[in-house]
Amino acid sequence: MMDKREPIIELKNDIEAQLLHAHLEAEKIPHVIVSNHDSAYTGIFQVQFGWGHVEAPAEWADRIREIYHDLIENNASG
Repeated sequence: MMDKREPIIELKNDIEAQLLHAHLEAEKIPHVIVSNHDSAYTGIFQVQFGWGHVEAPAEWADRIREIYHDLIENNASG
């Protein structure tokens, strides 16, 4: 069971979500990836609100942001 979750980082797309999820799983960091996609509305919420976000207990927020920024920097430079 996970402690109370809060939104930590907004994600731009499913690739970011998959990469971040894999890294968080590897470090055994409790989290949930939340997509704003709703097939009934053909993705209109993703257009309005972005792809989605990651939720986790507050005590993991700094580490999750660190991992995310490392992923973005490595992807941009390489």
